[in-house]
Amino acid sequence: MDLRVETVTGKSKEKQKTKEIYTSSFLKEDRMPFWLMLIMAKMKNTEFISFHDKQTLCGFVYMATIKNLTFIMFLAVDENIRSKGYGSRILEKIQSLHTDNKIIISIERCVKDAKDIKQRLRRKKFYANNGYIETGYLVELANKKQEILIKNGQFDEDEFYLFFKKYSNGTMKPKLWRIGS
Repeated sequence: MDLRVETVTGKSKEKQKTKEIYTSSFLKEDRMPFWLMLIMAKMKNTEFISFHDKQTLCGFVYMATIKNLTFIMFLAVDENIRSKGYGSRILEKIQSLHTDNKIIISIERCVKDAKDIKQRLRRKKFYANNGYIETGYLVELANKKQEILIKNGQFDEDEFYLFFKKYSNGTMKPKLWRIGS
């Protein structure tokens, strides 16, 4: 079954429900303001899209693409329908929208003393089960060290920096380092 894709805008019928999924899926300190996501989604390189199974809003993704690199910043599935395959179907849909692209996502590190280690390990396993592999790199985003995973290619530091430089008009240069360094 194919998921229907809709662009999320300030006028979207499901805007409030999308916001609820967002706020329930990410800690406040990890979120950017929802209104800012709506504004930035108007940029040519940014996509804020929701996924629907018939009339059911399943989840959303907020991502950016520059050349052949797509970076997923936020992806969430409605907590009431998790573990039903929607997350995998959303990742498949993203891949079909950006067929030849490397797709990158950053996740919280799976450090043993993390309070939510089981959730972090489940998330990492979910991405691994969907073809994402470890890059051996960490990035600092939102003042948190996150592990970088990739699908469809090898991770390239220079390409990643160039992505952020172009996406942010030169205002962002996240810290990047190899795990174990």
